[in-house]
Amino acid sequence: MSDQEWDSLMSELKKIEEMRPDLKQADSPTEIIGGEVIESFQKVVHQNPMMSLANAFNESDVLNFDKKIKKDFKNPTYVAELKIDGVSVSLNYEKGVLVKGSTRGDGFIGEDITHNVKTIKTIPKCLTKEIDLEVRGEIFMPKSSFNKLNEDRAKDNESLFQNPRNAAAGSIRQLDATVAKKRNLDAFFYHDPNTDCLTHFDVLKVLKGLGFKVNPYIQLLNNIDEVMDYINDWLIKRDSLDYEIDGIVIKVNDIYMQKELGATAKNPKWATAYKFPAEEVETTLTNIICTVGRTGLITPNAIFNPVKVMGSTIRKATLHNEEFIRERNLKIGDKIIIRKAGDVIPEVVKSLKNKRTGREQEFKMPEVCPICNTSLIKSKSEIDLMCPSDLCPARNIESLIHFASRKAMNLEGLGERIIEDFYNLDIIKNFVDIYKIENQKEELIELEGFGDKSIQNLLDSIERSKQNSLERLLFGLGIKGIGEKTAKTLAKKYQNIDKLIETSLCKEINIPDIGPILIQNLYDYFISAENIEIINNLKKLGVNTSYIGGNIKENVNFLNKKIVVTGSLKNYTREEIQKLIEQNGGIWTTTVSKNTDIVIVGENAGSKYEKAVKLNIPIWNEELFESKLI
Repeated sequence: MSDQEWDSLMSELKKIEEMRPDLKQADSPTEIIGGEVIESFQKVVHQNPMMSLANAFNESDVLNFDKKIKKDFKNPTYVAELKIDGVSVSLNYEKGVLVKGSTRGDGFIGEDITHNVKTIKTIPKCLTKEIDLEVRGEIFMPKSSFNKLNEDRAKDNESLFQNPRNAAAGSIRQLDATVAKKRNLDAFFYHDPNTDCLTHFDVLKVLKGLGFKVNPYIQLLNNIDEVMDYINDWLIKRDSLDYEIDGIVIKVNDIYMQKELGATAKNPKWATAYKFPAEEVETTLTNIICTVGRTGLITPNAIFNPVKVMGSTIRKATLHNEEFIRERNLKIGDKIIIRKAGDVIPEVVKSLKNKRTGREQEFKMPEVCPICNTSLIKSKSEIDLMCPSDLCPARNIESLIHFASRKAMNLEGLGERIIEDFYNLDIIKNFVDIYKIENQKEELIELEGFGDKSIQNLLDSIERSKQNSLERLLFGLGIKGIGEKTAKTLAKKYQNIDKLIETSLCKEINIPDIGPILIQNLYDYFISAENIEIINNLKKLGVNTSYIGGNIKENVNFLNKKIVVTGSLKNYTREEIQKLIEQNGGIWTTTVSKNTDIVIVGENAGSKYEKAVKLNIPIWNEELFESKLI
């Protein structure tokens, strides 16, 4: 409905409630103030991981997806959905009432954005049935709302948002809910991870019946040829929508097939996302400059006249190495074609040699480091150039930026520019200095842009980071080749950094997918007395060096079993029993379905207990639960 119609109905409701207060409901929209302000975002552990989708970029990829499905199942049907370019959200309802909304985060842990979710008019605060439910969807900003927002910001001389997705992401992560409320966000919903339905198309019907907004253009298709027709149709019609889409999501319709196909560590095998071809635009390559990464790698970067690609204004893109420049025959001054690889990363596609004037200049890689003037050397691959100096300021700054990044220690308030300034002012020279920054509080106050509140926020963020689990620290240290996934594998296996160091120095790591190169990299890092000193100093300053997830026991009574707890427990809080279940190898879930393996009941157990009885699911009381623990 239009805003005018909404406002008219709201006004009418208020009058009725004033005249008949006995009719006023606790969940009345007049009671939703939409002005809640929170101090910070709380972490939310997803009971069912929010997985990302594997991508398909052309017809061949789509046909290969179909081919893989048909290895296990004949004649699968598919559901095709518009891929909304927004922000993923998970909502939890208890007895039909919205209790929590959270972001995807890293897929396992997101951020609590309930206060902002409640301001979105199309998200139901109460369902049509009093049920417990977890549902997934996409929050987005309509194009009309985006254009109005930028018009208002231009009038107020504020910086403009680049595209609706960035505007939606920025709005949903506001601490003050009045900001999100003013921006007219919207949402579509498309997934119930605990469904009892037989098909995905039925899931969508159920969600719609419960009050959720489901995209009207979703279609059930009989075969992959019909899927390709759907894709080609929306390639033409995508611009007619009042919201951005960047592709088509293709899902196996049969839920049993979905469960049998399963998932990789990151992606479900029963779904894929066809990405629309990247928009390509022309601009002029004005310069190529080299930067120094945290490992000393020298990377050439294209600088070009600012150009808008898929809603974002971009000015530069990585050129990777000398071979990449040579393959694309790039010269400074060339007309070049730019696109966004995967709709995200700016990429130089090619030079337009037929538009050369003769004034273009050849580019040569430098012989010395552009920052510290140390002579460069070839990497082991013989493709890249490296700065070998451990004292190079650029390498140190990049290491600090990586350490503070969201996926590492998540130090909010320590962005790239601030780290560079702090480094040049001798405030932060290494990881340890970050945890001593409180001693320089008076110095910080003298810096432009730093008041008491911003300094305190930074100090609070640093203090919170001390409680991070070991895998974040391992990733943040920047050990060559140790990414997020490997860091988590090592943290789970060895539980604390001392055990990992001991095992690494003996080269006794025996983990699948961790080969001799990574083992050597770990050895090289931990054999360094300087690196060990840094780790010891971080410990002294209170930085956690243990895996917080705890040791998972292979208890046959719990291993890989989906367990629901209902009712009031005498000896455990919900957090305590959840931790025990997970430590014994069980999977904590909140909804009873035919896939539930065990239901643990306390006093005053309600509908979940009744459903478990109906489905003949094993039921444990607290005493039986305790007897099954190791």
